[in-house]
Amino acid sequence: MKTKTLKKNKVNVVTLGCSKNIFDSEILMAQLKANKFTVEHEAQQDDSEIVIINTCGFIDNAKQESIDTIIRYANAKADGLVDKVYVTGCLSERYKDELQTEIPEIDGYFGTRDLPRLLKTLKADYKKELIGERLLTTPAHYAYFKIAEGCDRPCSFCAIPLMRGKHQSTPMEQLIKNANSLANQGVKELILIAQDLTYYGLDIYKKRNLAELVDKLSDIHGIEWIRLHYAFPSGFPMDVLDVMKNRSNVCNYLDMPLQHGSTSILKAMKRGITREKTETLISQIRDKVPEIALRTTLISGFPGETEKDFDEMYDFVERSRFERLGIFTYSHEENTSAYSLNDDVPAEIKQERADTIMDLQAGISHELNQNKIGNTYKVLFDKAEGEYFIGRTEFDSPEVDNEVLVKITEKNHLRIGDFANVKITSADHYDLYGNLES
Repeated sequence: MKTKTLKKNKVNVVTLGCSKNIFDSEILMAQLKANKFTVEHEAQQDDSEIVIINTCGFIDNAKQESIDTIIRYANAKADGLVDKVYVTGCLSERYKDELQTEIPEIDGYFGTRDLPRLLKTLKADYKKELIGERLLTTPAHYAYFKIAEGCDRPCSFCAIPLMRGKHQSTPMEQLIKNANSLANQGVKELILIAQDLTYYGLDIYKKRNLAELVDKLSDIHGIEWIRLHYAFPSGFPMDVLDVMKNRSNVCNYLDMPLQHGSTSILKAMKRGITREKTETLISQIRDKVPEIALRTTLISGFPGETEKDFDEMYDFVERSRFERLGIFTYSHEENTSAYSLNDDVPAEIKQERADTIMDLQAGISHELNQNKIGNTYKVLFDKAEGEYFIGRTEFDSPEVDNEVLVKITEKNHLRIGDFANVKITSADHYDLYGNLES
């Protein structure tokens, strides 16, 4: 029995997981709006007739969060708080049959490339003329910018190819058109994303074409920052660093997940690179762009990881002194090649090792931040919270990296989305504090 009046043709889109899912939700929302639906992203009130959950299926914690969210809205449907609930995204792509059996209350399950079919179920048309159009869920001044879908890499721990399919580059002319559209909407920062940026172009241009793409994007009027996320180390196209060095609006920033610091574990992970080659690559990147901030991601507790392997990873982090670093505990994912291995590192040891790495990184980050005191940086302001305007330097990506905090005063005339020069006056492990420079 319905307990409240639902707003007809109102859709609440709920997004879980990574920036690639955010991008996909924004595409979906633009299509729904063009079909005369009222659309909200993660609405505060349960007054939508329809809920669409864009799920993540990457690792255990993400899968559990997706399942919990599905159950929450299945219960909301049973209580009359919503009329229809649909599930899309990575978890649904990977476990559709199991989900239909376990949670049959959901009105439909769709995969990562089922947007036309989902729209048809909602009696909406898939409008091809809207390709590239999005309803941004991020603050209006930055946008995630997906340049390719899927992945051809053979990493033994990763289920992404199972959920996203083979690598498919988006043609350059389409990306330039999309970027111009975003710039016309007031977007100042493009955050380039793909499962593997460095593979861009190999499928359609028969060569790695990331450098040419970034160079062309940097010509677009209004785009003041371009940021590179998710680069693969093996076969890294060094020419993109020339563009970074020569174009002032390409941030001195690179997110390059390296996954481990032990050659034996990297081999088991099928990463196609050794620790020695990785260290050489890091040195070459820093030699070419001395100001660069390197962000990486690691995995603790991969099958067979010994204390010696972990000590090698610890030494690798200590020597490399990454500007930004995150670490996951290994998740044993079925249908990956690593699933045939014995998941022999206990969960508490995985977490202990991850915590040890993050303690090391906190010290490195604190020391690097202390060196910024007294310097002035261009800062893009994302929000205001409590007593502070909160922004980022070119060395920081939203949500995951350091922030710059400036006290809100009558003299500080800032708006969200403004750039301003900030002189750093103090710093802690992950935040910088400063004053506006006139």
